[in-house]
Amino acid sequence: MMCSKNTVIVLPATPEGLPYAKELADELDLPLKLHNDEVDLNSSLALVVDEDKVSLEALYDKKMGQVYVDFVHGPVAFRRLHGGGKGQAIAKAIGIKKQFKPSVLDATAGLGRDAFVLAVLGCELTLLERSPVVFSLLRDGLRRALECHEIQSIIERMTLQPLQDAKSFLAECQPESFDCVFLDPMFPHQDKKSALSKKEMQLFQKLLEGDSDADQLFADAYTTARYRVVVKRPRVAPLLANKKPTLQLAGKANRFDIYVKKGIPQ
Repeated sequence: MMCSKNTVIVLPATPEGLPYAKELADELDLPLKLHNDEVDLNSSLALVVDEDKVSLEALYDKKMGQVYVDFVHGPVAFRRLHGGGKGQAIAKAIGIKKQFKPSVLDATAGLGRDAFVLAVLGCELTLLERSPVVFSLLRDGLRRALECHEIQSIIERMTLQPLQDAKSFLAECQPESFDCVFLDPMFPHQDKKSALSKKEMQLFQKLLEGDSDADQLFADAYTTARYRVVVKRPRVAPLLANKKPTLQLAGKANRFDIYVKKGIPQ
């Protein structure tokens, strides 16, 4: 996901959060603000740091609430327990079988939800995210989830690479380094009636531009994948790189375009 020109600040929520807020602001090269500092409320987004977590908040609209990564509670936890296992569309798209749990490079990890589903099903995940803000949210969510004994072994299957661009990472990979490469680029013209119904997407629309260079990832992704490349798209979005997939799995809102290089082991 590409960063936009919207102002992003780092804001400690409590005195206890100030040391890490300073560290995070320095790491991401973002301005650190305190609650008594002057802030442009009309355009600012804030990475809010307290002693427990890092979250993203729109200072201009407090009603939107905070966005943070939580693998322990809420919808992600419900999906882990009741999501349908290997019958889920993403599991079929990736090629999970009873005796085959592919290694997956999630090159556009975002908030890590699809990666978590695959980790629940036994896959080993390598995660890439190039937006510094989204990266910090995902890293923090993984850190907190590791403290939960119930899902610790699942989170240990998810390895977040240092902040970097997927194209650079792919360019350095050996051919067929991963069984599958998963791409879920942000589509800049998603239907607002569906895409903006969730507070995460509302904030992301302010924070990020669409992944306009996503087409350029496809060739490197195809070289890096051993068995297949899987692209997640809004149902009405055009094909990535104008490449016709081997097959598609379509749902109400999204579809998976599957590009098969060779058959997966049985």
